[in-house]
Amino acid sequence: MMRAALGGVLGFTALVFGVAGAQEVRLNHRSIHDPALITDDTQVYAFHTGPGITQRCGQSVADLQSCSRVFFRPPDWHREEIVGVDHLWAPDVTWTGGEYRLYYSVSTFGSNRSAIGLATTPTLNPQDPDFAWVDRGPVVQSYPSDNFNAIDPNLFIDEDGRHWLTFGSFWSGIQLTELDPQTGLLMHPHDPNLKTIATRPAWPHAVEAPFVWKHNDWVYLFVSFDQCCEGVDSTYNVRVGRADTMAGPFLDREGRPLTQGGGTQLIASDGRFEGPGHNAVFHTGGRDYVALHAYDREYRGVATLRVHPITWGDDGWPTLAAALEPAALETLTPPFTKEP
Repeated sequence: MMRAALGGVLGFTALVFGVAGAQEVRLNHRSIHDPALITDDTQVYAFHTGPGITQRCGQSVADLQSCSRVFFRPPDWHREEIVGVDHLWAPDVTWTGGEYRLYYSVSTFGSNRSAIGLATTPTLNPQDPDFAWVDRGPVVQSYPSDNFNAIDPNLFIDEDGRHWLTFGSFWSGIQLTELDPQTGLLMHPHDPNLKTIATRPAWPHAVEAPFVWKHNDWVYLFVSFDQCCEGVDSTYNVRVGRADTMAGPFLDREGRPLTQGGGTQLIASDGRFEGPGHNAVFHTGGRDYVALHAYDREYRGVATLRVHPITWGDDGWPTLAAALEPAALETLTPPFTKEP
């Protein structure tokens, strides 16, 4: 069974923080950035940006706690190739080919000297004797001479079994390339044949964090617009377009191409939770959900996990309901699935 990528959560305790009349948020959902989450048959596992990529474990989305890291010692190529790296960013994890494949970003803020790496493990359970993340090296890299930025990876497997990697941030926007299903690396390593599938032509070209999802006969491309990572001053917001296939073109609800700055807005700042973005999508219990981070004005502007149910309209376009309260998050238990 294919398992789903989604979010990421920082542990601490299962205590609840809340303000009277405001939505409750558990402390173990604080300090989450660029979430990515997956299940095996018994547990939920969450990953997020941080030193070595933190791994969290829990029986549900509500009770995730720190349990391991992907890297306790970064592979040598990280610091040799890209000077100044202290955190690894934006993990994306999928079960395929008899292993868990986790793609992640190696970069420094504001630079396109970046790389997307791959790590694999046969199990996510740190108590399993077979548990071990193995570095498979860089998948794709970008240099100052390139007009793209190799960060924010997302793997999508289509109905024909072809593996597609979307990635990108600012510069020329969101890129698409094909991967080898056997190795998880580039199908054509000497010519990745990148295709731009979403861009914002006007400076500062602020589009990043792609996530691809299949619903009925459409392939949906979720992206984040505007400025991340500035606490309550962040202006991040999530946009979406769709296409018949990964070949595109991806169009928004008004028919505007995402390659020309199009994108239907799904969620933006609401006064308390600022800059919602870097979303992932997952399916459980007969419904689809979006997980993302947003900055909480009522808790020192800390990046916080938010999970929103998706409602699909008769026209096939998604809308987001209010974020789930902690009690509802307790119902989000294995398995999560990643369509198709």
